[in-house]
Amino acid sequence: MRTHKLTTVAAATLLAISLAPVAQAGAKLEITEDSFINLGAGIRTTASGTEDGSPNGDSWSTDFNVDNIRLYLSGQLMPAVKFTFNTEKIDGDIDVLDAIVQYEPSKEFNIWAGKMLTPADRIEMSGPFYALTWNQYTVPLYPSDQGGEAGRIGRDDGVTVWGAFDKFQYAVGVFDGLEGYSNQDDNLLFATRLSYSFWNMEGNPAYYTSSTYYGEAGDVLTLGVSAQYQEDGTGTTTDAEDFTGYAVDVLMEKVLDGGGVVTLEGEYKMFDADLSAAARASADCFCLFDGDAYFATAAYLFADPVGIGKVQPYVRYTSNSPDDYDDSDLTEVGVNYIIKGHNLRLNANYTTGDANASGYAAADDADSFSLGVQFQI
Repeated sequence: MRTHKLTTVAAATLLAISLAPVAQAGAKLEITEDSFINLGAGIRTTASGTEDGSPNGDSWSTDFNVDNIRLYLSGQLMPAVKFTFNTEKIDGDIDVLDAIVQYEPSKEFNIWAGKMLTPADRIEMSGPFYALTWNQYTVPLYPSDQGGEAGRIGRDDGVTVWGAFDKFQYAVGVFDGLEGYSNQDDNLLFATRLSYSFWNMEGNPAYYTSSTYYGEAGDVLTLGVSAQYQEDGTGTTTDAEDFTGYAVDVLMEKVLDGGGVVTLEGEYKMFDADLSAAARASADCFCLFDGDAYFATAAYLFADPVGIGKVQPYVRYTSNSPDDYDDSDLTEVGVNYIIKGHNLRLNANYTTGDANASGYAAADDADSFSLGVQFQI
C-alpha cells in the first residue's frame, strides 16, 4: 500500500508554521541550490452501510470512517541523497508509515534503507491512493500486511535495491519479516518485484505502481512478477514452516479515439504456507494463507468535454481458494468521479460476497454500499 509523496507529523507542523506567510501544504522549501524539502497530505474517508448477515438479511449497520490520514515529507540533501518520512493513522493513532534514507545515483541502480514497502504485487505497490477500485484488498496479502508481526501496511524494516533498464524494472529487498513466533532463528525475508512495460513505460517514483492513470500515461501494458520467501516464516514456536508466495499481475490501459479510456487489471497469486491443523488452531500461530487466488477488474473512463470531471464505472471480481478452508469470493461494482486524477476523486460502490485480505471467509456473505472521497495535495 503505497504512497508517492513523503511525510511526518512534527516536521509538517513546524514547516507549516515557518512557511505560513508564503506557502501551504504541498509546498517546496528550497534550502540551497541542491537541497530542499517537500510537504503534502492525503485523506481518504468513507460512509458505508453493510448487511449484518442475519438470517432474514434485512438488518444493516452504518459507519463513517476516516480510512487514511497521511502527512507527506520528503527531501534532498544533494542530488543523489534523499529521504522519505510519511505518517498514517494506525490503530487509531498517527504513527510512522515510511522512514527511508535514499541513495539514488542513477536510473539503473538505487539503494533505499529503513522502513518501506516490501517489493510485492501491483495492489500493494499502488496502495489505496493509486488504486483503480475502492476495495482492492480482497485477495490474500503478503506477510507485511497481515497484522503487524511481520511489518505493517505493506511496510517492513530492511534494504531495497531498485532500478530500471529501458522498459524493464526491478526491485530486490531483504527485510526483517516475521520476528518471533515460528521464526526463532531470526531468518530474513527476501522480496522481489520484476516488471516489463510492452507499451509506454509507467512513470511512477521508484518501484511504486498505479492501477490506473486515467489515460494520462497513454497506452500501458505491463506484466509484473513478485515473490517473497522466509524460512520458518509461518506457524508456531513448535510447529514452523517456510513461507513462499508469488504473484503475476497485468495492467492494460488503452486510450481510445474520442478520449475514452479502457483499463483492465488482473492478478494471480499463490501462497505456500502448509501448516498442520494443530498449528492453525493455536493462539500462538502466525498463520498465513495457503492456496491460490485471483482477481480481475475492468473499467471505462468517459471523456470530459466540458472540464468538470470524468466518470469511470468499473467491476471487479475476486476469488480466493485456500487449500484447507472453503473458497470465498467478492464482486464489487462501482464508479469513480475523477476531478483531479489521484489527488481528488469521489467513489460509490456496492460489494457482495465474503472474500477479504486474509484470503479466508471471515463471515457469511454480506452486501455493502459505500461512498468515499479521496484528497491529496
